[in-house]
Amino acid sequence: PQSVPCAGSHHCCPRGSHCSADGESCVTDPGTGARATPRAVPCPDGQSECPDDATCCVTASGAWGCCPMPQASCCADKVHCCPHATTCDLTRGRCVSLSGDSDVPLSTAFPAWKRHPPAPAALRQVLCPDGRSACPDGATCCQLSPAQYGCCPLQNAVCCSDGQHCCPQGTTCDLIHSTCTSSGGSAPLAALPTARDVKCDEETSCPDGNTCCRLSSGAWGCCPLEQAVCCPDHVHCCPQGYTCDPEGGSCLQGGGTRRPWVRKVPALPRGAHGTSGDVKCDDETSCPDGSTCCRLSLGTWGCCP
Repeated sequence: PQSVPCAGSHHCCPRGSHCSADGESCVTDPGTGARATPRAVPCPDGQSECPDDATCCVTASGAWGCCPMPQASCCADKVHCCPHATTCDLTRGRCVSLSGDSDVPLSTAFPAWKRHPPAPAALRQVLCPDGRSACPDGATCCQLSPAQYGCCPLQNAVCCSDGQHCCPQGTTCDLIHSTCTSSGGSAPLAALPTARDVKCDEETSCPDGNTCCRLSSGAWGCCPLEQAVCCPDHVHCCPQGYTCDPEGGSCLQGGGTRRPWVRKVPALPRGAHGTSGDVKCDDETSCPDGSTCCRLSLGTWGCCP
């Protein structure tokens, strides 16, 4: 309900913004300014934060987590939490009020995220229309064959009809003369390297440049780093040469260098192609075809691939 779906793709943008013409980015609507930015609750470490109307609670790993309710009571097991003005009865797995008129199940905290983490350009990727291949940031996905995409090393490029070359924006492919032509002259055609997948197992893969890491469910997830270190919490990962520091919620290098750890995303079935047959969660929300609608801890819909 808080997002705007992009036409013709599985992408969406936050309320107060709209999709760019190519459907690859979100543009803030004029006049919305700060109102378009979701508010967040800073945690006591000064580095982590939780969504608005949530409460920061320390988790068993020592990192901060988010209880999906305001002014919540954090339970002593460092896993669960209870609504404001109730106490945790861990023996019965319930939240009990002092007056005894409230008795609800314990809620589970979910990991907090780092405040305004930097997004290194190396981690940004362009997802191709098949939903499983990816190209580096600043490149363009071009179809090589019905089942394969390649990466043109130019932004908003023109993909040639031979499925092997591409040209800069504003030019046309002249396959007879092997050039890209425009009113100002011509240049040689650029060849298309293949967009490769990283194979996790026989049925699952991640985009090129990623690392397969197991999620807590046992399913494969994708860490958007090459040859990454998978963290033992089955949620995060770190760059090669770093170790996961659960206390600080960061990646630690031998010399004491720290950087924010990275959150994994679910892997996609090998050969899965995006289609228009979306799975409807409710009247306003849907998931891509072949996935399942599942409630997230905040009550909003998530998509299990």
